[in-house]
Amino acid sequence: MTMKEIKHMKRWKKASKLMMNLGSYYIPKKGKSNPKGEDAHFISKYHQTIGLADGVSNWAKKGIDAGEYARQLMDNCLTILYSKDSEIVYPQLVLEEAYSNTEVEGSSTACIITLKDECLNVVNVGDSGFMLFRDGNMIYKSSTQQHRFNCPYQLGKISHCDDPSVAEEFIIGVRAGDLVVAGTDGLFDNMFESEMELAIKTLVEEEGCLEPELLAQVLAELALENSVEKEGISPYSEAASMEGYRRSGGKPDDITVVVAHILPPKDLL
Repeated sequence: MTMKEIKHMKRWKKASKLMMNLGSYYIPKKGKSNPKGEDAHFISKYHQTIGLADGVSNWAKKGIDAGEYARQLMDNCLTILYSKDSEIVYPQLVLEEAYSNTEVEGSSTACIITLKDECLNVVNVGDSGFMLFRDGNMIYKSSTQQHRFNCPYQLGKISHCDDPSVAEEFIIGVRAGDLVVAGTDGLFDNMFESEMELAIKTLVEEEGCLEPELLAQVLAELALENSVEKEGISPYSEAASMEGYRRSGGKPDDITVVVAHILPPKDLL
């Protein structure tokens, strides 16, 4: 952090009742053959804001890097946050400007979450999103926006894509000790909420504390294991069945997990 950022964080700690301790983990579907993958995300501790995007893979059929749009969109979000130099973040406005500034071909989902006082302010497009856990139990899950099965709302500039006007905006109250688990569909298609609850409780029991980056890694690796299963039931196979499709096992995909542990400022170094 720069000296300016350090001073800002000190002021924020004095003024805020709660802050987010943040960590993330990313597993690209194709591993070393495509280490950037098609997901993108950012973390700004300075702005107490996170964002995720999942590039729509069908662009690869046209010879277009399906992850480039997601990466540029998230980079633009971060650039906008720092250019405004404001202590109040409005996720919808950030998304609108980032979308306007993203010129590469492609499309992606998007989710931006910021903490202000004791509330999460969220804007979401598509099937990326988050879950809120309290005392190890899931108490809230963001909804999925899709035009049809496996076709989420997606930001892009061509005719069949969506723009930020379709975004869902909402505010969720939080309290000290809560956990926010944000992710792309590579996480949510491959892990049931009960599996996440068990992973959280087990990690706390084994480690005696909760490190966001470690939890993000644990969840991402569990999702990866489930994604390559050929048999059994997954959230993806359940959703497919509800739409009349026969699927079994998981869904191989890029997996992004961002974890935010909500804490009083005095508990953050």
